[in-house]
Amino acid sequence: MPEPGTQERPVADESIAARKRLIVALDVGTGAQALELANDLEGLVSFFKVGMPLLLTDGMGIVHALEGADKDVFLDLKTDDIGNTVRRTVSVLTNAGVTFLTLRDNASGARAAKEARGDFPNPKLLGVPLLSSSDVGGVEEYVLPRAATLLDAGCDGLIASGSGLIRALRKEFGPDPLIVSPGIRPAGSATDDHKRTATPGEAILAGADYLVVGRPIYEAPDDPRSAAERIVAEIEAAADSG
Repeated sequence: MPEPGTQERPVADESIAARKRLIVALDVGTGAQALELANDLEGLVSFFKVGMPLLLTDGMGIVHALEGADKDVFLDLKTDDIGNTVRRTVSVLTNAGVTFLTLRDNASGARAAKEARGDFPNPKLLGVPLLSSSDVGGVEEYVLPRAATLLDAGCDGLIASGSGLIRALRKEFGPDPLIVSPGIRPAGSATDDHKRTATPGEAILAGADYLVVGRPIYEAPDDPRSAAERIVAEIEAAADSG
């Protein structure tokens, strides 16, 4: 039990090294630009998110290039289709070097994805019960039932933005599900199109396992590496404070 007057910290996976918790979103125009950014962050960041626009521009070549450079890949497709299509998609990705894959709020799709993955450890399946750009009343009441359905259907974790929602999911579901948080903004940064944001430290202290950061790094006024270094330092400080 925590001491009187203190707040118990939500439990996340403490075995993850602090610098491994940062996932940089490669939301840039071309595969060449994405690899240039990854190279700029060499030795500091080893986990990168590839979204639909970059995948459509560069194909799976960018995924294979990152894998070949010994990077982890988060493929953010928010897959949402009939079971057969989801099953075929995941079957391809089990051999493609993808560590994380997002699925939308679709229980049948999540079941199909888990079935297709079989005994392969990856991709880890992350359910998206609510987009970070969505603004709904009673977020916890809206999200928790959807999150429970996705986890029951076979998802390994959840996408959650904002420290309040992260904390609510961790309280509801305990330490087992992975929680990956987008909408991360260092103090004083613009929120852009995210409705729920958190600083790196706030998200870690709320119980997030991984943080996804894009624009604050690749649009940094100084340079991407310096911005990433500041975020990693904040993650490390928050992780150590627990």
